[in-house]
Amino acid sequence: MSSLDAQGHEWRAGLRFPWPTPPANGEVATVAEGLLWLRMPLPFGLDHINLYLLRHGQGWVAVDTGLNNPQTREVWERLFEQALGGLPLLAVVCTHFHSDHVGVLGWLTERFRCPVFMSASEYQAMHQLGAGNDAASRWAFHEHYRRAGFSTEQTEALFPLLNSAHFRPEIPTSFHRLSEGSELSIGGRRWQVRIGRGHSPEHACLYCAEDRLLIAGDQVLPRITSSVCVQVTEPDANPLLDWLDSIERLRTVPDDVLVLPAHERPFFNLHLRLDQLRDHHLAHLQQVLDACAAPRSAVELMALLFPKVSGRFDELMALGETLAHINYLIAQGQLGREEIAGVFRYGRMPAGTSARSVLGQLCAAGE
Repeated sequence: MSSLDAQGHEWRAGLRFPWPTPPANGEVATVAEGLLWLRMPLPFGLDHINLYLLRHGQGWVAVDTGLNNPQTREVWERLFEQALGGLPLLAVVCTHFHSDHVGVLGWLTERFRCPVFMSASEYQAMHQLGAGNDAASRWAFHEHYRRAGFSTEQTEALFPLLNSAHFRPEIPTSFHRLSEGSELSIGGRRWQVRIGRGHSPEHACLYCAEDRLLIAGDQVLPRITSSVCVQVTEPDANPLLDWLDSIERLRTVPDDVLVLPAHERPFFNLHLRLDQLRDHHLAHLQQVLDACAAPRSAVELMALLFPKVSGRFDELMALGETLAHINYLIAQGQLGREEIAGVFRYGRMPAGTSARSVLGQLCAAGE
């Protein structure tokens, strides 16, 4: 349910949205002086990404780029002549490496010969997008998804998706490093870098204390939750621990900032949203723990957490999120796992015992 206040702001689930409707896909809206909100279209169920354009002297700084496809380039071409007034891009700041955020990064920076600013871990991860999808290394993918409960046919069906041009960004040859505490001076505003983890390795948010603005990327979204996934590249990772820690660190940003997210609409009431995100994952953890009174596979637990999954991409994300919750509970000593007929099955650990790590299993096998 939502309602409008006297200022025409929409209230939904305790969050206040100053813009009841977003700009149309491919169009911009003014958020503050010298700050534009661009709604870039995406060819998915989530049909857009929000990019931000910051005026700086005789040009602009872009925050994120959109997906690597012709439609993205067409939108940028219109913007260069219209919204940007023919002025050049002077730099591109990337919040993180995901393909909808860096898809045409190389194209933009080559066109304007301008620098890229992003964190080192995100730059490295961008170079690894799609690595290991060749036929010679498919065994690792098959093993990962087989142990989760996928059939060989289900795993093979993922490869066309993973190799899609959508997920192959154009990559620049150099970057300028952002890290926690870095500061960027853009158009008279000072932007502090706040790093989040879990959704991606070293996600950069930009916080302007003077004007109470937070460009949050995917780290804080107003309605949907950011994906927190375990991938084949690190099957025993614990990204949910990183994510929950990041939520707590973001509370040092004042609650009254205007949050500028990468999806949906800008909003107020940051700390309430951080509470909601935390509680969402805690509820999922409890669901997994309750379900594992009897041993369950990851695919069985995925069906419990995400009963309305549709399509291969959603399935890929849902399984990754399920594994993130499983791995968190294993690290907490609350779940154990056993491989039965090639599939990992997870069960609650009796009180006073602890789950064994993969390293421990390998060492024990070699004794």
